[in-house]
Amino acid sequence: MQLLPEPVRRLAAWCVVVLLVAAVGWVGVVLCGEFRMAVTPVLLALLGTALLGPLHRWLVRVKVNRSVAAGLTCVAVVAVVGGAVYIVVAALIDTGDQIVSSLKDAAQSLVEHFGAAGTSLDDLASNAKELLTKFGGTAASNVISGVSVVGETIAMAVLALLLVFFFLRDSQHAVGALRSLAPRGTADTVEAMGRRAFEAVEGFMRGTTIIALIDALCISVGLLVLDVPGAVGLGALVFVGAYIPYLGAFLSGAVAVLVALADRGFVIALWVLGVVLAVQVLEGHVLQPMIQSRTVQMHPAVVMLAITAGASVAGVLGMLLAVPLTAAAFGVAHELRTRYSPAPSGASAPPDS
Repeated sequence: MQLLPEPVRRLAAWCVVVLLVAAVGWVGVVLCGEFRMAVTPVLLALLGTALLGPLHRWLVRVKVNRSVAAGLTCVAVVAVVGGAVYIVVAALIDTGDQIVSSLKDAAQSLVEHFGAAGTSLDDLASNAKELLTKFGGTAASNVISGVSVVGETIAMAVLALLLVFFFLRDSQHAVGALRSLAPRGTADTVEAMGRRAFEAVEGFMRGTTIIALIDALCISVGLLVLDVPGAVGLGALVFVGAYIPYLGAFLSGAVAVLVALADRGFVIALWVLGVVLAVQVLEGHVLQPMIQSRTVQMHPAVVMLAITAGASVAGVLGMLLAVPLTAAAFGVAHELRTRYSPAPSGASAPPDS
């Protein structure tokens, strides 16, 4: 190795480090996939704990028993999430026929104005029954698999809720447990890294929730003014979708525009699109810089890459978990850089003890 120039040796060393980190990360992803029934509830519980921690701490400050406070917090989140899901599903069911009708009208309009292209769409619609019959056997064979997935989802949700209760109730013991697991001489560093990671996730979840609430309120008011049916349910859908940055806002906004197109026509749909775009501009240029200014900031390109990677690994669940986990990684990296980066040349070295 001494025959190689110094820059080449440094490059080789960095390549080895990158390969080792990538290998460890790949093994971690594979293990998480194999044990997803245990790993997923833990990750969801950590996100829930980061989001609900302030409420639990407030209840403890007003002299509520820690166990009772954790139970009340879990009951509150079940009520809020269950209510939001019910509103969204009910609104989409009520407007589903209208959306389908509007899409049929759009296809008929293409038939009238674009000739051959419209004929192709018309032929596709005519052959839909044949296509469904052809693939019906495959769909039927997947029913049992679908039921199994629903069962797994319910089991993971219940386990995550129980873990949230225990994480909230026993949060005062987390630091001691983390220090006891740290290798000798690294307890302070591990504690600082853990605190910074959790603060980053907590800040992200808190900021995202506030932004999602403002987005949902603004879009709901706009939809009510435009007399779009299911405005409250669509606002709830916007709130839920905001936890998947960029993509969630796009999907929930698209649903709102489709509902407006189905019931109120093309002009009102354009107004709804304008409202959605205005709210997104407000979020990107005002709300996020102001509300999340004290948390870990990530470039939009990093967020999009994280969402893409999460979707490729674990689908929708991966998209939900990717950004807060990336925020935690950024928090740990910032802590390590603060601790181990060389001091500025003009700074005096700390005195020896």
